Amino acid sequence: MATLETVMLDAYVIDEIKRREREKGRDDRPAVELPLPAPPPPGRPPGEEDDRGDRGVVIIDYSS
Repeated sequence: MATLETVMLDAYVIDEIKRREREKGRDDRPAVELPLPAPPPPGRPPGEEDDRGDRGVVIIDYSS
């Protein structure tokens, strides 16, 4: 007659198996995807004036 031996796994192995099962459970959950607007193109923020445009010159004559 054969004897039955109780074999215990190391605590590290048990923790590793539990961790992998938790990670697997996280991956199986459905994810919600939100429709986000496209980011604005890189450059100056809107509303900031362009300094390269036509600029006026004012001459004030105090001699008269």
